[in-house]
Amino acid sequence: MTSQSLPADECRYAVFDFDFTTVENCQKSKIFFIAWSPDTSKVRMKMVYASSKDRFKREMDGTQVELQATDPSEISLDIIKSRAL
Repeated sequence: MTSQSLPADECRYAVFDFDFTTVENCQKSKIFFIAWSPDTSKVRMKMVYASSKDRFKREMDGTQVELQATDPSEISLDIIKSRAL
């Protein structure tokens, strides 16, 4: 998943299985829940997504890391790597 695949003016949820190798050379994976709410999206849409996020997350049992982003830089590969470790 890349931030380019997310709309610039609409909110979205994304679930992302991130595979990585630790500094000890172990293969691991973490499941990310990403709440995308760009500043340019409509206020009503932001409110709907914010109010339904927790219920949606409960239904998606197994997510290990949550990221909330309003800008592509907040879900860069470096950010995802740092949160996975």
